[in-house]
Amino acid sequence: MTGKPRGERHIGLLNGFAAYGMWGLVPLFWPLLKPAGAVEILAHRMVWSLVFVGAALLVLRRWAWAGELLRQPRRLGLVSVAATVITVNWGLYIWAVNSGHVVEASLGYFINPLVTIAMGVILLKERLRPVQWAAVGTGFAAVVVLTVGYGRPPWISLALAFSFATYGLVKKKVNLGGVESLSAETAIQFLPALAYLVWLTAQGGSTFTAEGTGHAALLASAGIVTALPLVCFGAAAIRVPLSTIGLLQYLTPVFQFLLGVFYFHEAMPPERWAGFALVWLALALLTWDALRTARRTARALTDEVTVPGTTGPAGTTSGDREAESAAPRRGPVDARP
Repeated sequence: MTGKPRGERHIGLLNGFAAYGMWGLVPLFWPLLKPAGAVEILAHRMVWSLVFVGAALLVLRRWAWAGELLRQPRRLGLVSVAATVITVNWGLYIWAVNSGHVVEASLGYFINPLVTIAMGVILLKERLRPVQWAAVGTGFAAVVVLTVGYGRPPWISLALAFSFATYGLVKKKVNLGGVESLSAETAIQFLPALAYLVWLTAQGGSTFTAEGTGHAALLASAGIVTALPLVCFGAAAIRVPLSTIGLLQYLTPVFQFLLGVFYFHEAMPPERWAGFALVWLALALLTWDALRTARRTARALTDEVTVPGTTGPAGTTSGDREAESAAPRRGPVDARP
C-alpha cells in the first residue's frame, strides 16, 4: 500500500473523506423525506438501492459473482442473514434520526468497535491485549453512566452497535465486494420491500405519489444516498492503508454527534457528556494500541529485511508470522446508515 503513487493516495484520501463525510451528514437527509414514516423510507431505500447498484453492475459488467453465489447455498444463507440484520440497522437509524435521537444514534457507531471486539472474544475466542481489555472495560463503564443519564439503557445505541457488529461478523464470512454485496443484500430485500410499498399504496398510506414530484424524487434518491458513499469507500480502501481507513471511520459518528448537538439542538446534560467522554477515552486507547502495534509490526518487517529471520514450516519468516498476528483484520465493507 505504501508503494502507491502520491496522487493515488490523495485520491484515496479524498474518497475516504467523501464516504465517511456523507455517512456522517446523512442525518440531514432523512428528515427531508417526511411525512413518510421510517418503514416507508426504509422500503424505498431497499428498492431504489437495488436499482442504482444494478445499473452500476450493468455498466461495469460484473455479474459473474451472482451465478457463483447462487451455487453456494450456505453463502447465500449468510447473505440473507446480513440483509436481515442491516435492515434492522437501517430502519432503526432512520426512525432514531426522524424521532429526535441523533446523538444517541451517533453513540451506536462510537461504541461499535468496542462491541465488535467483545463479540470477537465471546464468539471467536480471540485474545485481547491489556490495552484492548482496558478499552472494553471503559466502554462498559460508559454504558452504565449513560444508563443513569438517560434513566434507561441507551437501547438505540446498543441495538445499532450490536446489529452492525453482527452484520460485520456475517460479512466477514461471506467475503463479497462492496457493490456486489450491496446488490445481493438489496436483491433479497427487494421483493418484501416492494410488496410493502404496493400494500401501503393500496391502503392509501403511501406518500410517494401523494406529496408531489419533489417528494417522490427524494424518496427515489435514497438509493443514491445508500450506494454513492459505498462507491467512494471502495475507491479509498484500495488506495490508502487500512490504518488510515480505521481512523477515518470516526468521522461519521463525530459528524452525527455534532449535528445532533448543534443543529438538532438535542439535550446533553452532564451525565451524557461524562458517558460520551468515557467512550471517547476507550476509542483513544484502541487507536493508540492499534498504531503502536502497527509501528512494531513495521519495525519487525524492516529488521527481517535487514537480518533474515528463521524460516517456518510453510516457508514464512518469524517477522512474517509476527506481522500476521499483530495486523488488524480487515473489517467488512461499510454499509453505514
